[in-house]
Amino acid sequence: MPALAILSALFVVGFEQIVQVKYGAVGFIGLLLFSIGLKAKSPALSSVGAVVLAMLVAGPVL
Repeated sequence: MPALAILSALFVVGFEQIVQVKYGAVGFIGLLLFSIGLKAKSPALSSVGAVVLAMLVAGPVL
């Protein structure tokens, strides 16, 4: 069981680093809001994080 926890923690940290490198600090904040909202079971907070991430992925619409 501890091995599974370590692997999942490494995956989460790695994913956060990838998001931060690709989308910068705003992407990290969006991912942080989304994950905190999920853990706290707060739909408003997770929705704000999801919207931030979706806007970053969609990029500017011309």
